[in-house]
Amino acid sequence: MPFDPIIEQPLDQPLSTERSRTTLARVMGVMDANNYGNVHGGVIMRAVDEAGAVAAVRHSQGSVVTAFMDEMAFLEPVKLGDLLTTRAQVNWTGRTSMEVGVRVTVQRQGFQHDIHVSTAYLVFVAIDSDGNPRAVPPIAPDTDEETLRFRAAEIRRASRLERRRAIKELRERGIEP
Repeated sequence: MPFDPIIEQPLDQPLSTERSRTTLARVMGVMDANNYGNVHGGVIMRAVDEAGAVAAVRHSQGSVVTAFMDEMAFLEPVKLGDLLTTRAQVNWTGRTSMEVGVRVTVQRQGFQHDIHVSTAYLVFVAIDSDGNPRAVPPIAPDTDEETLRFRAAEIRRASRLERRRAIKELRERGIEP
């Protein structure tokens, strides 16, 4: 059975979600914002992708690529000078893919509490040095909350697969989605 040299355990042995937890933060600067002092949505999306990728790499112990991002709603504007924080963790694993949940908050001068900006779910695929998909260790939810996240991720996965089937059917019929 293959072993991961870093975690020194079989690659098929489940890992705790705690292993993947990642927090990244940075202050939003002039290059991140428009003339009105609002941070561009793409800057926030990039921060989400980066935090998600770090969580996926931590879990899979190797390279990953972003395969999918679920709907991302911007609940509050992010302003110039805000401390943007992204918190990510792997919620679900398949054979070669992982769903990572990312919560985005900001700390803003004059506010006592963090402001929830957005939540996103991304799917990453682990790849080998040739760019081919490779196996990832399964995830082992430890708490009730992690189990709920795992189940919700399975529902989102089923929805993604159904959407993919529907789009394929449209294209087979010569209809662009």
